[in-house]
Amino acid sequence: MFLTERFTEALVFATELHATQVRKGSGVPYITHLLGVTSIALEYGANEDEAIAALLHDAIEDQGGAKTREEIRRRFGDNVTAIVDGCTDSEITPKPPWRERKQVFIDSIATASPSVLLVSAADKLHNSRSILKDYRELGEAVWKHFKGGREGSLWYYKSLVAAYRKVYFSPLIDELERVVTELDCLVNG
Repeated sequence: MFLTERFTEALVFATELHATQVRKGSGVPYITHLLGVTSIALEYGANEDEAIAALLHDAIEDQGGAKTREEIRRRFGDNVTAIVDGCTDSEITPKPPWRERKQVFIDSIATASPSVLLVSAADKLHNSRSILKDYRELGEAVWKHFKGGREGSLWYYKSLVAAYRKVYFSPLIDELERVVTELDCLVNG
């Protein structure tokens, strides 16, 4: 598969949308997360629409809600928009309570399309790898950057693995489970 100008346009659009964002804790430009998720998705078989959605998976949630959704639809079509929607846990401001939002997202996995499963699992793998890396460097201080804290974050990632396991049979989930298990063992001894 070759990526076309649509992918390049999405890369530029994502870079512009998230230009002022940084990753929690590390301060690294947010585009690194979007590129990491896209890389993982492509490594696990993403097509171009899925790769574009990986670049834009946080755009609706973090950068403009309905207005951004319509711009994604105009530029990249209904399929990409549907995938991004499936990866969005909330677009309203202020956001609903953290635990409630996360539970709704976990529950949505049961009926998600294969494309949403691929992109969202790639997102969760990249996030869990980043948390593991940051935990090794910062120790318990890493949890101050997460609304769920230590217990909530571990609950969320373990619950995600269990939910994906029920509907998505992919080596991607095996890798997600390995990272989450390693993090849990490191944190809880």
